[in-house]
Amino acid sequence: MTPPAPRSEAALLRRKLGRKMGTTIRDYGLLNDGDKVMVCVSGGKDSYALLDLLWEHKQRAPVKYDLVAVHLDQGQPGYDGGPLRTWLEAFPAPFEILHKDTYSIVMSLVKEGDTYCAPCSRLRRGTLYGAAERLGCNKIALGHHRDDALETFLMNFFFAGKLQAMPAMYTTDDGKFQVVRPLIECAEADIAEHARLTGYPILPCNLCGSQDGLKREAMTRLLDSLSKDIPDVRNVMLAALQNVRPSHLLDFGLIARLNEAGGQGPEPTATVLSSLLRTANPDALPVLNT
Repeated sequence: MTPPAPRSEAALLRRKLGRKMGTTIRDYGLLNDGDKVMVCVSGGKDSYALLDLLWEHKQRAPVKYDLVAVHLDQGQPGYDGGPLRTWLEAFPAPFEILHKDTYSIVMSLVKEGDTYCAPCSRLRRGTLYGAAERLGCNKIALGHHRDDALETFLMNFFFAGKLQAMPAMYTTDDGKFQVVRPLIECAEADIAEHARLTGYPILPCNLCGSQDGLKREAMTRLLDSLSKDIPDVRNVMLAALQNVRPSHLLDFGLIARLNEAGGQGPEPTATVLSSLLRTANPDALPVLNT
């Protein structure tokens, strides 16, 4: 019998990412029967991979859900969305391309030398939430990955004085949508290599990507430096975010809530922690550059 042909590097990496994403979806309960998911496609490697892998997952998942891809043209100078449109037209998922000049608004709000991330993110989010409501979507999928979560954790740790990263899922303040991050346990390096091998037509960002000295870039450099001595440091840090010991921290409010909920012992029960997590609202907290 002729042995099966070996899988290509691209196929193996796609399978690795798909499996990791599928495990994340299952473990965190990100998708359910009847969901309609708006996949935000920025034109970057992460959102291309998210849409591509989610569409593949949809074909074989035990839960039945619908997808619609949405891209926002923010009116940046030199923007050319043609390659993205061509790719989306050839892709089987339905899509919409929105046009709103948030670029001019951001430029009028930000002083010289300041970063654009916060106002740009707020304006983009508001536009996309409006589109999700119009399209009848109850969930919004974002392409944040493991490294985004770790960098956000470090930024909040060093610059905001809080222990906070990125959740796999949260509910928006108005209760209308759940925001999900199916790639939150996937390594950025794997996504970047997958994007290269697949040939996604990447659109450059001329706004945030054009600024030097961003705190997030500093955190990337820090992680790269740590990786020289601790090669698996990113996976170790991800494991730490999934292995929290609240009773061994110094948050007076958290300790009080644990005691009130019946978690007075050295390790609070899973039920108590689950209840606390459900009442937490990441959107209500000032997180740096998420």
